[in-house]
Amino acid sequence: MSEFVISPAAPVSLPIAGQSARFPIHRIFCVGRNYEAHAKEMGVAADREAPFYFTKAAVHAVESGATVPYPPGTSSYHYEMELVVAIGKGGFRIAETDALDHVFGYACGLDMTRRDLQAAAKEKQRPWDLGKDVEQSAVAGTIAPAATIGHPSSGTIELRVNGVTKQSADISTMIHGVTAIIAHLSKYYHLQAGDLIYTGTPEGVGAVKAGDRLEGSVAGVGTVELVLGAAE
Repeated sequence: MSEFVISPAAPVSLPIAGQSARFPIHRIFCVGRNYEAHAKEMGVAADREAPFYFTKAAVHAVESGATVPYPPGTSSYHYEMELVVAIGKGGFRIAETDALDHVFGYACGLDMTRRDLQAAAKEKQRPWDLGKDVEQSAVAGTIAPAATIGHPSSGTIELRVNGVTKQSADISTMIHGVTAIIAHLSKYYHLQAGDLIYTGTPEGVGAVKAGDRLEGSVAGVGTVELVLGAAE
């Protein structure tokens, strides 16, 4: 049996609706600018030719209902409400017609972003890591198995801050749908069971402060909640 000089990190996982077993998280991929109106509010053109991605470390995943501290190094911490795809079967160069065979289920997610640091990186043509790959910034709710809910292609996606609706759209307005994303991403990565794909956010993103409560939902999928605590 292998020994380690330090204790390995505990597996990161999410609950599954109707099951006692949990879903282990392997990697987190995020799609950028996948709603036309959000791209416009960010002052950029939507990427219609193909999706593009950034990543978050799996250790930054947070289960719905948590209270997390306001992160360091930012004065503009933004919410982004998203539909999350949980991959249940690995594959490489997956055909779009076969993509849904690789989906275990779906969840509601929050891609929390240090927007000021992301904007500064964009201006200097640098990577977005400090703005996006933030500790405790990949929030996700309970995974709803596709075997139970099917594969949602439409439905309202919403985000409320302290009870006030800030984002409201329909997932059918995604530029690149779930099958297209899986097919394209699998050209560059061997997708594996346990991978999560955050599929992008609609318009209405904005800053939050310590004490704010975030509540999101995707019709037919579930909910996600987060409370921002004081900065450390």
